[in-house]
Amino acid sequence: MKVVKFGGSSVADANQLRKVTEIIKADPERKAIVVSAPGKRHSKDTKTTDLLIALGESVQINVKNQVIYDQVIERFASIIRELELDHSILSTIQERIDAACALIKTDLKRGMDSLKSCGEDGTALMLSAYLNKRELESSYVNPKDAGIFVSDQPGGALVLDESFDQLYKLREREGILVIPGFFGYTLEGDLVTFSRGGSDITGSIVAAGMKVDLYENFTDVDSVYCVNPMIVDQPKELKTLTYREMRELSYAGFSVFHDEALIPAFKEKIPVCIKNTNNPSGDGTMIVAELPEREGHVAGIASDSGFLNLYVSKYLMNREVGFGRKLLQILEEEGISFEHAPSGIDDMSVIIRDHQLPQEKEECVKERIMKELDVDTISIERDMGMIMIVGEGMNEAIGIAGKATTAFRDAEVNIDMINQGSSEVSMMFGIKAEDLNRAVQSLYRAFF
Repeated sequence: MKVVKFGGSSVADANQLRKVTEIIKADPERKAIVVSAPGKRHSKDTKTTDLLIALGESVQINVKNQVIYDQVIERFASIIRELELDHSILSTIQERIDAACALIKTDLKRGMDSLKSCGEDGTALMLSAYLNKRELESSYVNPKDAGIFVSDQPGGALVLDESFDQLYKLREREGILVIPGFFGYTLEGDLVTFSRGGSDITGSIVAAGMKVDLYENFTDVDSVYCVNPMIVDQPKELKTLTYREMRELSYAGFSVFHDEALIPAFKEKIPVCIKNTNNPSGDGTMIVAELPEREGHVAGIASDSGFLNLYVSKYLMNREVGFGRKLLQILEEEGISFEHAPSGIDDMSVIIRDHQLPQEKEECVKERIMKELDVDTISIERDMGMIMIVGEGMNEAIGIAGKATTAFRDAEVNIDMINQGSSEVSMMFGIKAEDLNRAVQSLYRAFF
């Protein structure tokens, strides 16, 4: 038995949904299907979820954008027309969108989550109907009926343990089950979404709950590459990765898979296969628990921009009990989450995603730290990039760091920060964002 997830590009239009149907039809073991919202049909297109968010923001300020509303409805209408599905499906989707828009006016967070979920929900309704039209017994299963229970954290829900026993019961249902990704329900019955890209999370949760043999994640690439193909031409394909390697790579910029999505599958030791909807017969990339056989210790190089470095120094900081806790507590009280916190004897850096600390909040945070912690120096450096070298067994290999720093030198890129910490599978470097591509290309030459 398999759980299969199809991403936004795989369900972007009617033609893609036809391909999805052929993939499902080709393997009777594909029991549960998790779908995203319709994605981009071409490079200049807009994802349905982005349109829904823009629509919600306009409703929030009481100027509902009719142009965007019509665009959203037409995205679904065009698919329904081309697949010759019953018009009542469009009415159901439109009613949900209208209800979510009305909810935004009384409960912004719940309304926005409800509106954002309409993309995935609409895809699931359309695909289930089309499968039945193609004589494949199928049913739409709402996440509440499936038993996907989550914490009450709008836009960042976490699955509750109660879900997994409920999800196991899906095995007993007849036919193919089509489940919208990206959202679940609190125990009180409120709809809450996962973080953006959360359909991957739904797929992994369903796979773990149903205890299937394989979780297939269909996207628009043949496999996972060892480096971003937008930076390096024709990079090496990775046929096998471990869960830990894929999670580290996803966190550090590999957009092919959500970094939180592997955890449920990992706990149940369910292998994951990433495949291409447009080339379903390809091998894809397998993500497994055990270390695969491979040449060298480095599996991949990931990079991402959009970071800042909050730097503080204070003489004899190392003698001051609780300094780090107090610093991080200030960030917590200001609603700021951090990524990394390397420290020295008299100084400490906190790496934060740019959007967590907007410029208008910067002075307030700096003033609090200066006043409450009596630091000697405080500075914030923006436009930072992070590069992560990932591979099982790196901690046992001699010369990885030396090889990496030589590659940075060859690219004439200055390293602002190195952080290996307790991770056995990754090494992180902080540099200026403008130097990212040059550094990645040099690292690729060095390791691959």
